[in-house]
Amino acid sequence: MSMTITQKIIAAHAGVNAVKPGELLSVRVDLVLANDVTAPVSINELRKAGLSGVFDKDKIALVLDHFTPNKDIKSAANSKYVREFACENCITHFYEGGEAGVEHALLPEKGLAAPGEIIIGADSHTCTYGALGAFSTGMGSTDIAYATVTGKTWLKVPEAVKVTLKGKRLPRFVTGKDVMLTLIKILSVDGALYKSLEFSGDIAALSVDDRFTVANMAIECGAKNAVFPTDKITLAYLNGRRVARGFTVYEPDDDAVYAREITIDLKSLEPIVAFPHLPDNGKTFSEFGNVKIDQVVIGSCTNGRISDMRQAAEILKDRKVAKGVRAIIIPATPEVYKQCLSEGLMQIFADAGCIISAPTCGPCLGGHMGILAAGERAVSTTNRNFVGRMGDPASEVYLASPYVAAASAVTGKISHPSELLK
Repeated sequence: MSMTITQKIIAAHAGVNAVKPGELLSVRVDLVLANDVTAPVSINELRKAGLSGVFDKDKIALVLDHFTPNKDIKSAANSKYVREFACENCITHFYEGGEAGVEHALLPEKGLAAPGEIIIGADSHTCTYGALGAFSTGMGSTDIAYATVTGKTWLKVPEAVKVTLKGKRLPRFVTGKDVMLTLIKILSVDGALYKSLEFSGDIAALSVDDRFTVANMAIECGAKNAVFPTDKITLAYLNGRRVARGFTVYEPDDDAVYAREITIDLKSLEPIVAFPHLPDNGKTFSEFGNVKIDQVVIGSCTNGRISDMRQAAEILKDRKVAKGVRAIIIPATPEVYKQCLSEGLMQIFADAGCIISAPTCGPCLGGHMGILAAGERAVSTTNRNFVGRMGDPASEVYLASPYVAAASAVTGKISHPSELLK
């Protein structure tokens, strides 16, 4: 039977030769992930069920990143609860404090994701690791609890949407964020519901960081996962992360069946902004006028990597954040933070008048480090702009690339980067 990449990975982990969409299967997992918000729920479920121990201390990752550094007593108690569980079970990959980063940026850096693996996490943006040819998806905390103990979970085999990229390179100021916001606009927020997004074509036009951004936002069109084929760019990244363990590279069969096929002409793309209150409400700059803003956030598991920091710095260099605008820069991991220091990017951000934060998910989910008041507007490189996502229900979030976000910080309104750079 012909299969897609996702279907082949599921079949291998279920111990069968072939699968078809709609089948329910028990599969082994290669990595189980939870954070300071979701892990406490999973731990509670384990203890309620009278279960203890973990299936493999080397295949559990616990990252304290959402409400950290702890913003209040409850978040401190949650972190302590997870810390004690990690200690009790000798969890190898437990990250907090100066070792922690935004989980979906941190784990690939640590070499914990590789092609052909199944990675599940109690966070909807676990689909990020499909950028490296893995099947990765978010699940509820109860599912994660039992996978933590058994090393297995259940999956319904998804249908697939084939997305063919056409073009050798992205135009100036166009990023992976623009590719994905364009795709979400085409599909709508539920257009790929419980389907796998399978990318093909000129994927070399996208860097690994771009691919992380694209895969990260698969859930924003309802997809179960996204996956890129493994190429030389992938392998170079893995080699740089010293991923020495064996892994299997899967390719789709030539006659694999897709529920829908979409082609994106990369050279026709331009910067796009998702207006409130859904990620599929994308508009190019010819479709809107003057939109004044109060805040800019550059960071998150979507756009907090070093390439994102460089894009922001390119715009902000020798410029100032507009009066009345708060610009918050959040490198996603300690490694990114240190690289920003070594490249002089932090000096650029500080000179521009930006607020620089330690790695955290804080403002993305309206947790801390950048909450919006009623009537305020933010341009953010995060992944969601639902009502009240970053604060008061009467606030507004506009999703954009680091280029657009940085340009907007300087002008005080949503701005095309070409207004400042040629």
